[in-house]
Amino acid sequence: MYAYRYSEWDGSQDVPPLDADDVLASITDDLLSFGDLQHALRNLLQRGMPHPLGQRLQGLRQLLQQLRQQRRQTLDHYNLTSAFEDIQKRLQEIVRLEKETVERRLDEAVRQLEGRESPFRAFQEAIKETDAQPGQSDRQFAQMLKDIAEKRREFLENLPEDVGGQVKELQNYEFMDPEAAGKFQELMEMLKQAMMDSFFDKLSSQIASLTPQEMQRLKEMLSDLNQMLSEKMAGDQPDFQQFMQRYGDMFGPSAPESLDELIAQMQHQISVTQSLMDSLPADMRRQLQDLLMQKIGDPDLQHHLHELAINLDILHPMRDLESRYLFHGDEELNLVEALRLMDRLQGLDELEQQLQRVQYGGSLDDIDENKLRELLGEEAYETLRQIKQFLEVLEEAGYIRRKGGIWELTPRAIRKIGQKALGEIYTQLKKGAQGKHPLPERGSGGERTDEVKRYEFGDRFDLHLGQTIMNAVSREGPGLPLHLDRDDFEVYRSEQLTQTATVMMLDLSWSMALRGSFQAAKKVALALNNLIRSQFPRDTLYILGFSAYARELTAEQLPYLRWDESVLGTNMHHAFMLAQRLLARHKVGTRQVIMISDGEPTAHLENGRSYFAYPPSPITLRETLKEVRRTTRKGIVINTFMLDRNYYLKEFVNQIARTNKGRVFYTTPDRLGQYILVDYVAQKRKRISGA
Repeated sequence: MYAYRYSEWDGSQDVPPLDADDVLASITDDLLSFGDLQHALRNLLQRGMPHPLGQRLQGLRQLLQQLRQQRRQTLDHYNLTSAFEDIQKRLQEIVRLEKETVERRLDEAVRQLEGRESPFRAFQEAIKETDAQPGQSDRQFAQMLKDIAEKRREFLENLPEDVGGQVKELQNYEFMDPEAAGKFQELMEMLKQAMMDSFFDKLSSQIASLTPQEMQRLKEMLSDLNQMLSEKMAGDQPDFQQFMQRYGDMFGPSAPESLDELIAQMQHQISVTQSLMDSLPADMRRQLQDLLMQKIGDPDLQHHLHELAINLDILHPMRDLESRYLFHGDEELNLVEALRLMDRLQGLDELEQQLQRVQYGGSLDDIDENKLRELLGEEAYETLRQIKQFLEVLEEAGYIRRKGGIWELTPRAIRKIGQKALGEIYTQLKKGAQGKHPLPERGSGGERTDEVKRYEFGDRFDLHLGQTIMNAVSREGPGLPLHLDRDDFEVYRSEQLTQTATVMMLDLSWSMALRGSFQAAKKVALALNNLIRSQFPRDTLYILGFSAYARELTAEQLPYLRWDESVLGTNMHHAFMLAQRLLARHKVGTRQVIMISDGEPTAHLENGRSYFAYPPSPITLRETLKEVRRTTRKGIVINTFMLDRNYYLKEFVNQIARTNKGRVFYTTPDRLGQYILVDYVAQKRKRISGA
């Protein structure tokens, strides 16, 4: 006994590898509907495909949805203006601490001058911070401290209202409060890092800890970089390798390998800062721009960075990098965190563009897998790898191959599609209990079947020995010897297989696609072609497509076949003419035409040109019926499968049937294959050894 336990799918169970037949089946309907393999493959990559286990394999569309959802969640979570407000709050805290210390020192100096308080240690420490000379009295010290404190208080009270102006003034200010001085230094380092982030990714983290010698080397690197950019703009080829030999260690382990790559990295960093600016309200944007322009402190470094910004703007104008984001959340950020968040959002934008390009014909290799894994996680990364396998398994199975820059079906794939169409039609036959239609014609020869019958005079003596002996035993009873009587003999039935040449005429007018009949007609053509090749190899099938004109088609063209959108007309007249020429190659066996249409003839051929008229002109009807009569005189049977039942159409096709002695089937797209395949097989097999 075996026990089985079933549980809900949680993604951790082993998934069988993709099956190439399943992938091919998932693109077949699109391919047959639109006749475009590239379109069908794009749809496969976009939508994914059902998995045999029931879980759908995701496509690029689901990855795009995840990406856009993450961007929405980010915008709904954070408050970008808090990055600027954080600077304001820091400045307010710095000024508050400094003002409190200044007021306290001023109060201490006044108390000393008024003799209400004797010197104490804190006061003496404060005196040391002034420019007092040795030998001065405590009173002189107090007066000097009072003057300094009053000047500092006046300075603080007259600070500009805008953040940039306050930072600019405080950079040359000597703080009396050590905590305020430390916080201001932290703010300056953050601004310095943000400024360097505007140009370099890996370099900015080193700025805060640079020694004077390292700072000088940084300025030399920027000078040489600007020189290379100037040479590039002049059309020269700068020596990037020499530059990297000298400064490569400053760019970390993932240093750029070319000047273009370095420029692209810097342009990306600039776009991050520009996105931050564009996403802020106008007043905050202006103040932050002014703040970042004057926060470096070192005039030479500031000059080199300003020149770098100009050069990069010439190479790649800033207007091409603009990207504004609307935030709605409450989570607060500082400036460095805001820049990192902008970097992430721009990464999502770039990834979205890559995914969209692939959806409309780009290569899957253009998608940055590492960026996808970083931004959307491991599951999205695995989804992308699975999407890439769609094309890989089709190519490895020999179903598609590259021709130039596009994919094409191989003959093996076309046969497989025909087998699938044939299988679908036979499945419908079983469900619909559709039987065959044997023709009771007797004769000699033929192929043996599995059925048996009582022997009759004239039958081929293909004896079924077991059934013959059982008949004798049933008549005489068990025992030996066993005597056989004439009525004991049973023989196998046989069938005669006739050789058939068939022309299938497919209506390619736009109404076939409009009414949903075109895909069904293509499936039937593929299925019939597969049936003949596999079971009746001596038969011949020709395929004609007709609209304003008729033309011969090959089986290899069928998957790509499209209805004619640019021309008008249903030219049965020309199609019957071509059908006669093709069937004239066959002198023996059955010759027949299978016509699939949903309309009446609206065009005919005259002097090699197609003439269209709707409603159908009497000339078109007359010329078409003339070709029907010529076809009939040549012994060619016409079986018409009509997908419309209007009165005028019935009258016309009934006239074809009366003229040709063929048959008319009024059917629907979902039953078209049943009618045609059953009728074809029934006409092939004729009973010749018993009824």
